[in-house]
Amino acid sequence: MPLVNMKQMLNHAHANGYAVGAFDVVSLDFVTGVMAAAEQTASPVILSLAESHFQHYDFELLMAAVETAAKRAAVPVAIHLDHGESLESAIDSIRLGCNGVMVDASHTSFEENVETTAQVVSMAQACGIPVEGELGYVPGVEGEDAEQHPGEMIYTSVDEARQFVALTGVDFLAVSIGTVHGRMKGDPNLDFERLQQINQSLAVPLVLHGGTGLSEEQYQRLIENGIAKINYYTALADAAGACVGRNAAQNLLGYTGLMQGVSDAIHQEAARCMSLWGSAGRASEVLAECDPWLPVEHLIIYNTSIDDEQQINHMMEEGRRVLSAIPGVRRVFTGDAVQESAGYRYTWLVKFCHPAVIDSYREHVDHVAFADGFFRPIAGDRISIDYQAVEGDERSATTDGKAKMSA
Repeated sequence: MPLVNMKQMLNHAHANGYAVGAFDVVSLDFVTGVMAAAEQTASPVILSLAESHFQHYDFELLMAAVETAAKRAAVPVAIHLDHGESLESAIDSIRLGCNGVMVDASHTSFEENVETTAQVVSMAQACGIPVEGELGYVPGVEGEDAEQHPGEMIYTSVDEARQFVALTGVDFLAVSIGTVHGRMKGDPNLDFERLQQINQSLAVPLVLHGGTGLSEEQYQRLIENGIAKINYYTALADAAGACVGRNAAQNLLGYTGLMQGVSDAIHQEAARCMSLWGSAGRASEVLAECDPWLPVEHLIIYNTSIDDEQQINHMMEEGRRVLSAIPGVRRVFTGDAVQESAGYRYTWLVKFCHPAVIDSYREHVDHVAFADGFFRPIAGDRISIDYQAVEGDERSATTDGKAKMSA
């Protein structure tokens, strides 16, 4: 499974002097175009979904397509929540399949930013999920003219960056050094000296937001000074829009006519970036260095000490509701044995996003309350096991089941 550990992916980029593109996707054309570019260039890639774009698509539906694209890829892929706005959105994105999250509280005070970011870090890292924070303020909105959103740029302070990473424990830091989200009017004035000082002060990969519109030389200097992840959307959207415009001019009408070639246009622009940023040709070494991102399934088979089916069904219904809300839990299933002769009558199947969730789930206050108050009193006869699930013909991953007598 080429869905891999994102922290290891970016640590590899940071240590080896290149940057991985985090391309915001807003439709299947974006997903297929970016993935085609990654396959063509043999590049690691991050499929990114920005919360500011959720108004344009159904996040849950698009996430299913993104995860499928990642699983069937031959190159290493990570899935990232971009510009997450709250703890709740981070929890939801992990449930839907993101294996990296960003929390963006950069518009608040330093103290508020630290508090908000640290809350997300505490939750996410207990689930094995790396977190990106942002310090300083990069104005603009993805895909729009920057001057339409003229918030004042706040450059990242070297001293505050050091404090921020120490206080929050973020795995990656997005910095403000002169770029903007969206289309910049005029030439960017990048503060490379500031970036160099930040990089020398920290031991984490740095992230650039507002990657559109920079020169080859600027990209190279950014990467030389610690940028290991470049967020990119506006140029992809412009390439797609230009393609639609050409189709309209040629009277290729109707939805399919207007969208003809859009995925290819995105493919070409993303491939150009991958080659420019040095990630092209790195897929095999990243796959060798990174752990595969495999879910864990927590299985319990059990019998009950009571025969009241209504009470048993109520217990299972309450469990599905409570346990599915615990961070790191992706899905919760309950079931009855099909065969009357089965040695165990009932089952739970809880899907975790990562092995780290085994411990955080067991210790979570809601799990403890449900297990002690509802489940264990009537399910003393039980067997449980945690195992990593391998789908289809994915032979390279290893399974590691550990039996536990706990729910």
